[in-house]
Amino acid sequence: MTQKEIFVAHRSEFKERERKIVPHGNTEIGVYRANGKLYAYQNLCAHQGGPACEGLLMPKVEEVIARDQTYQGQKFNYEELHIVCPWHGWEYDLQTGEMVADRKFRLKKYEVVERGEDIYVLV
Repeated sequence: MTQKEIFVAHRSEFKERERKIVPHGNTEIGVYRANGKLYAYQNLCAHQGGPACEGLLMPKVEEVIARDQTYQGQKFNYEELHIVCPWHGWEYDLQTGEMVADRKFRLKKYEVVERGEDIYVLV
């Protein structure tokens, strides 16, 4: 089966930590550039079908616990970014598309390719 290419953007128009939503038939695909890599997912939350890719892209929030086991607050981990569905806050790991609280749920992932100065999603 031959894969179809959907044009996303020219590389120079797609900045770091940016997202583009591209149409695909009756649905959409969210394409992200983060930490020097490209990721693409169907814009459909596994929870109740919300537009997951239209939500925030935010770093993982981690609790900081001292050696004596006292709570020191929270910090952001910019190495693990999360897609946050705007409907009910389900968070998905940008690298895998897995829902971070229960990894059996995931967004449908697509391959992204760069050809010259152009970026495409393979469907």
